[in-house]
Amino acid sequence: MLEALFGWWEYDFMRRAFFAVLLIMPLFSLLGTLVVNNGMAFFSDALGHSALTGVGIGVLLGLADQSLVMVAFAVVFALLMNRIRHSRLSSTDTVIGVFSSCGVALGLVLLSRGGGFSQYQSLLIGDILSISKNQLLVLAATLVIVLLLWLLCFNRFHAVSISPALARSKGIAAGWTDNLFVVVIAVVVMMAIRWVGLLIINAMLILPAAAARNVARGMRSYHLTALIFSLFAGLTGLLLSYHNAVSTGPMIVLVAAALFFGTFAMREKG
Repeated sequence: MLEALFGWWEYDFMRRAFFAVLLIMPLFSLLGTLVVNNGMAFFSDALGHSALTGVGIGVLLGLADQSLVMVAFAVVFALLMNRIRHSRLSSTDTVIGVFSSCGVALGLVLLSRGGGFSQYQSLLIGDILSISKNQLLVLAATLVIVLLLWLLCFNRFHAVSISPALARSKGIAAGWTDNLFVVVIAVVVMMAIRWVGLLIINAMLILPAAAARNVARGMRSYHLTALIFSLFAGLTGLLLSYHNAVSTGPMIVLVAAALFFGTFAMREKG
């Protein structure tokens, strides 16, 4: 019985994946609650799609590691998309759809030159089991920085998410605050996408927060519940994927989806 429950711990790759989940899922819960409140689910999805273009640019530059290029491109992509979506020249969903489509198409064009896209297919579903110790340290540093930023700026982020006009009346620079928030999303998405996967990173970011909003009775319980749901989905999905020999990322998403539908049913009954 104990072997079945804890036998996975003897493998280095599973231990590294376990710690990766403990780092990535809190990052997602910190961002996911405000992403859900701001109605930015498709925004973060478009950012994930931009990863293909970031990698493509890195490949064109001859870089062995495209991580910095991915982050830099995602930041520019996010700021430009945020600027246009606030211009009121077109609807938000149209702007995001255009950026998302362009991000995918340009990335595919760059990476498929010479028929070489197959070596980048791991970006689509991720592989958290392949994460290294150095990469864990980078994720840990990212979590610490984002947590400190959250402690310093959460009230501003929250005020802008409720009403930019109200935030400005309180002396908050709404535009700068909003841009800072989308930059943080861009950085976190790019830092995690190799281990989570382009196709499912948005679901992993959104579902725990959406499930928490179904049952939370206040702002504090909302964020705490989102964190609990994120960690539960991450750890349960990791163990289920190990015992059933399936991909970890999609299994985590399925657990998070079960939490969402379960809490939605509870809310409907209530």
